[in-house]
Amino acid sequence: MNDVVVIGAGVAGIQAALDLANHGSIVHLIEREPTIGGHMAQLDKTFPTNDCSMCILSPKMVDVQRHENIRIHTLSEVVCVEGKEGDFRVTVHEYPRYIDIVTCTGCGDCIQICPVEVYNRFDAGIGVRKAIYKPHPQAVPDRVIKDAEHCIECGLCYDVCGPQAILRDDKEKEIVIEASSVVVATGYDVFDARQKSPLGYLKFPDVITSLELERMINASGPTGGQIRRLSDGREPEHIVFIQCVGSRDMTLGRPWCSCVCCMQAIKNAMLIKEKHPSIAVTILYMDIRAYGKGYEEYYERAKTAGVRFLRGMPSDVRADAKGLGIQIENTENGAIEVLHPDLVVLSVGIQPGNATAALAGMLGIAREETGFLQSAHDAVDPTGTIRPGIYVAGTAVSPKDIPDSVASGESAAMKAFVSSKKGKVRGRSR
Repeated sequence: MNDVVVIGAGVAGIQAALDLANHGSIVHLIEREPTIGGHMAQLDKTFPTNDCSMCILSPKMVDVQRHENIRIHTLSEVVCVEGKEGDFRVTVHEYPRYIDIVTCTGCGDCIQICPVEVYNRFDAGIGVRKAIYKPHPQAVPDRVIKDAEHCIECGLCYDVCGPQAILRDDKEKEIVIEASSVVVATGYDVFDARQKSPLGYLKFPDVITSLELERMINASGPTGGQIRRLSDGREPEHIVFIQCVGSRDMTLGRPWCSCVCCMQAIKNAMLIKEKHPSIAVTILYMDIRAYGKGYEEYYERAKTAGVRFLRGMPSDVRADAKGLGIQIENTENGAIEVLHPDLVVLSVGIQPGNATAALAGMLGIAREETGFLQSAHDAVDPTGTIRPGIYVAGTAVSPKDIPDSVASGESAAMKAFVSSKKGKVRGRSR
């Protein structure tokens, strides 16, 4: 047996799957969303090069789809893992798509005619989607999905679909995969900014999260790349970023640094200044953590571009006669300042996914006190676990940026490949 199961199809899982498949393993890539790609597909640019995020990710997604050794299972979750290294039985629950994935061409005629619009989670609520939809234009597989919860069964999509690929009824099912090893790359969730209620998220429409800004600033996003206040639709004159929202916060029991927030804010601040030089941008921070290759230089470029860095953390965001008001102490000189931004961006941190605890229990692997999956040894074996044959990668283990997530996926893939070969040898010797 040489099959490997990769749970999670973000950039770390995709990289692990490609490396394993290129070494001859049959890879089953399990993803709970309708498309592979994970959070990286939501981003506009990557730091510190400002390269297009999808220009990096989309070719990898296509390579996964075309690779003869990779089997993609979207809308799927692992519900049981039994056995041992070299001989795992992985039970996967597949949810209905209500689409014949073979006959559907992904043309989108059904999307255009659908009259129902609902909250679009991919656009972080900035935009809407139809009851039959594709998560984004580069989705893999390039097929629609019908949202049975919100579909009103008007029948228009059935009439307009030439291949008759839309199903009125579809069933959940379970499959069992025999595998020699398992790679867990289930990614992360973003912090719910409502837990920091003094900062006014959802209380004031012009207080948004960093993920919402990513979708707003993206040229293929719901606003076509235009930065707009949600309250009145006008372009802001002053944008303030508040760092460490849900990170390094002992009052919430969240002591960890989320690693990407500083650089993400700097990146988006620079993009704003490039596209809209007249917009003033201020970043409120505790410490700037620019630790990667070229990151410090990127930080210096942002200052040169006119981004203001003000060291100090506000206690709250308030409404006053001038709109939004933020009172803050500049801890570098002790001065008290009152800012009146038109748009406030909360740089929300990374946290373990909601299903991480249940998945760890099912797999028999340990978690850190923070809730992230625990590796065998941070320095010696950062992708191994206490259960032989099961490996961890990406932000399921700890907050990471994209290059570190890719490197982690590559490391876990090679561990899993070696493990599968050991299992094969053991199987012959018994």
